Amino acid sequence: MHYTLDKQDKHAVIKLHEQKLNTLISAELKSELLILNSQGYTNLILDLSDTNYCDSSGLSAILVGNRICRNANGAFVICGLSDAIKKLITISQLEQVLTIAATQPDAVDMVMKKA
Repeated sequence: MHYTLDKQDKHAVIKLHEQKLNTLISAELKSELLILNSQGYTNLILDLSDTNYCDSSGLSAILVGNRICRNANGAFVICGLSDAIKKLITISQLEQVLTIAATQPDAVDMVMKKA
């Protein structure tokens, strides 16, 4: 999995550098999210602006991030969604469950308001 990680005081940003968030990537992403949470990061941002495709296992990884942050009274924000990923989230009826921002700066603003 190719990604960059930007750790700040109140949040961490994972920017995925993969075209597809699928079975090959999702297990590693889940692990990284759990590691960050265990290090005390309760506010996480997942930037998918380089990602064009997501399948059910990728969606599962996103939901893991959402759950661990929510359970820690933090925030999990996804941003930079392609039209295909937006459509998958809508079809799965998860737009009410997930916090979605258009851009990474918007996501940071959302997290800082919650923190």
